[in-house]
Amino acid sequence: MKNYVKLFLVTAMAVMLVALTACSSNNGGSDNAANATNSADTADTANAGGEADAGDAANAPSDEPKPELKRLGIWQNEDYNTYPVAKMLEEKTGYKVKYDMLPQDKYAEKQNLIMSSGEPYDLVTTFSDMAIYSDYAQKGALVDLLPLIDKYGPNIKTAISQQSMDALKVDGKLYAIPTAVTYEVNNSILIRTDWLDKLGLQMPTTTDELTAVLKAFKDKDPGGNGDQDVPLTIRGDLPMLDNIVGAFGMPNTWNDVDGQLVPRVLDPAYKDYITYMSDLYKQGLLDKEFVVNKDATAKEKFSSGKAGAIIVHWADIPTISDAITKSVPDAKFAFVPALKGPAGKAGFAANAGFDRLTFIPKASKHPEDAIKWINASLDPETFKDLAIGEEGKHYTEENGAYMPILPIFNDERNLANNYMAGTDETNYPIYWQARVHKSPVMFEAFDFLNNKQPAEVKIQNKLGLAPYMPEYAKNNQQLETMVGDYTIKLIAGAESLSGLEAFQAKYKAAGEEASAKEINAWYATTTK
Repeated sequence: MKNYVKLFLVTAMAVMLVALTACSSNNGGSDNAANATNSADTADTANAGGEADAGDAANAPSDEPKPELKRLGIWQNEDYNTYPVAKMLEEKTGYKVKYDMLPQDKYAEKQNLIMSSGEPYDLVTTFSDMAIYSDYAQKGALVDLLPLIDKYGPNIKTAISQQSMDALKVDGKLYAIPTAVTYEVNNSILIRTDWLDKLGLQMPTTTDELTAVLKAFKDKDPGGNGDQDVPLTIRGDLPMLDNIVGAFGMPNTWNDVDGQLVPRVLDPAYKDYITYMSDLYKQGLLDKEFVVNKDATAKEKFSSGKAGAIIVHWADIPTISDAITKSVPDAKFAFVPALKGPAGKAGFAANAGFDRLTFIPKASKHPEDAIKWINASLDPETFKDLAIGEEGKHYTEENGAYMPILPIFNDERNLANNYMAGTDETNYPIYWQARVHKSPVMFEAFDFLNNKQPAEVKIQNKLGLAPYMPEYAKNNQQLETMVGDYTIKLIAGAESLSGLEAFQAKYKAAGEEASAKEINAWYATTTK
């Protein structure tokens, strides 16, 4: 039977192997978080009947040795196994965990390969993509967690809201533990403000002004690099540029057009966006090498002083700041506010739903122990230690706010969120204050995007908490890959807009029509 299941998974999952994924960490929003380099006691759980038994089962002492668990996580710039959080969790939970991580670039492709291979990971934590997750579930690749949580997960039940659990159910079963988002805006254009000052220019507020600024960066050599100056650089798998795409009314993957949710490539504004972006490329204002840029390549161009602007996540700022200070000690930079486009629109994609999902593959050798480990990590005191460390050592509490003690907080808790499998949804937003204050330059960037931008330019991702929809789940990854590849070719001049209608027809036939019907049937219930 095991061989049959493995053969089924290899065959079924092969369909999901793609070269480019434009899916987001929030079910259709921005995917830049995938490349960021990091970034009251719980209520009594001993309810009547089964939950009291669950608590006993989860917390009962055992003389049996605990197995070593194998976990796959997102990329981070330090070894999971030697980072201090790993040792702390081993001491608190009693489980030793062997950690592996996905690559920084094209992580979804590697993740699909691993899942299709049947490699026996006990836990997999990845950026939230509801379509990929539900497709795994539908193909039988994941363990149903509800029976295990009922038996071994009282802390999980307390920490994770029922709303979050319900949003992840597929055909009444739960296949993942969610980590809810804690902020709205991820990314914008980071621009060299010292270059602006040198040229006597103001921070751009419209797409036309952005074009003028980039042209001045190209023509007037504020970086002193001659023809090596790059006005705007991006990584090669970023077809939709945050802030710019919002200026054309399409901040999210699906946006409201006359009361219907419409994917970007079918949005009337898509042509305008492509025309603007391809014009930047033709003028040499967009990195001529962007198609082949890795995430690290684009960041190096900015950090070395060659590029005047880049699109990044606010959590990237400390690393970028350290690097550029070494190259250009007097360099200054800031995020560009929400730009207005030709029609007066502006907007950032605003997160809704989940940041990460943790699931147990069917190939796991220890599914019960995996749930026990998650439950132990969500013990109130253990989770607080995981999130912000020890009071007096890693943080102080001032008037109800948690402030990090530096540099030890950065040394020992900077990457702690990558070890989480779910969060205490009541308390983590409070603990999280310490995390965002760990670097003054990062807090300034976060504060600007999330607190100082007006509410009307933060456009919530409507699909962030949408329920499982089988057609959308089946089709979304393929559709987004199609759009991503096609958009990059249009921007770089390898395709012409004269072929848009033909592409749209192909796109619709590939599953968009069925997905749109399903999505808008649900959306109609939310707008009444």
